[in-house]
Amino acid sequence: MRRRILLAILLAVAVTGTALGIPLGVTGWLLVGNLQREELAASAQRIAAILDDQLADDRPLNLDPVRVAVPRDGLLTVHGVATSELVYGSYPGSDVVVETVPIAKDGMVELAIPAGPMRARQTQVAMAVVLLVVLSVGSGTVVATVTARRLARPLRHVADRAARLGGGDFRADPRRYGVGELDMVADALDASGSALAQLVQRERQLVGDVSHQLRSRLTALQLRLETLTAHDDPEVREDARAALEQADRLATVLDELLAAARAASEVGAEPVELSALLSQIVEEWRPQFRAYGRTLRVRGADALMARATPARLREVVGVLLDNALRHGGGTVTVTARRGDSEGTVVVEVADGGQGVPEELAAHVFDRGVSGGGSTGVGLALARALAEADGGRLELSVKKPATFSLFLRVPTPADVGGVSWPPERMPR
Repeated sequence: MRRRILLAILLAVAVTGTALGIPLGVTGWLLVGNLQREELAASAQRIAAILDDQLADDRPLNLDPVRVAVPRDGLLTVHGVATSELVYGSYPGSDVVVETVPIAKDGMVELAIPAGPMRARQTQVAMAVVLLVVLSVGSGTVVATVTARRLARPLRHVADRAARLGGGDFRADPRRYGVGELDMVADALDASGSALAQLVQRERQLVGDVSHQLRSRLTALQLRLETLTAHDDPEVREDARAALEQADRLATVLDELLAAARAASEVGAEPVELSALLSQIVEEWRPQFRAYGRTLRVRGADALMARATPARLREVVGVLLDNALRHGGGTVTVTARRGDSEGTVVVEVADGGQGVPEELAAHVFDRGVSGGGSTGVGLALARALAEADGGRLELSVKKPATFSLFLRVPTPADVGGVSWPPERMPR
């Protein structure tokens, strides 16, 4: 994109410079020639006037009074008045500029000068025009480079934001570019991200509510059917066993559907090295913390792996950092460690503020609940995104506030394209 913008501007500057430079060069060339000829013609007119005065007084022609009017390296020739031509000056060569003026008694004054000096001045004017065009193109190149950089950088940033939005990173970006159209695109991306975040959060809530309600009703039905299997009537027992068998099948189908939905939501999950990804996230957020006089640190075990979608993990950690920046205090620490249970890793975001109020702690992940006047969507969305990757987000410590993100450790099956040796079984 930057190269296209640069080439387009340079082409416009080159065409404009050529369209103006050629007529200007031709005009300058002709103007220098016309000025030289007019100056030579004026000198010839003065000489002719003096000679006419001499002829009018019937005096013999004398070239001494007109010598000052003859240019240096010029040649004055008077024809048709005396028995022979009167000549004064030096021979100007074969390439000359000549002007003739008639005088009395059918005479003629011819004044010639070398054309070389005039050609040199014409060449100088042409070179000046060429230099002006080159300077214009050079200035246009600088302007084009700055303009291309100014336009290409926001376009790349907008493309990156669109890619992150498609990957599940719904955070609003306050950066604007000073270009009306690009700022409109940025506003549209922010609005789309907010709408998608609310949609994902509502979808996760709906799936969770439906799953909970179905499981509760199905469990109650299974308990009632198990009671009926001990009934005295054989027919009732038989019907209860058949109904219980169908209920068990329905429970199995429900588990399979939920597992399939979870697998579909985790389609982008992959093994991620936490230390490297968390360092990148912290570097992105550090300038904002520094602007508020706050410190942001990251700690984690090297080569600690987790199974997650990078964009979702960035979003979750970004929400927690934004929450700590808005509502917390002191130094914020992002820590990655192994979980207490096998097969899990934990990412903790802790700050040194006053913590979460007791009455708010139980509802901090509820949509619309906020203790600082914000929208109350961020933490609810972060939990939904964490669950979409098969993880879990909890408020582990109230004072000071510490949020813990539990993620699964990747298994060999999570790494595509790798042929793992089968486990050895005893014979």
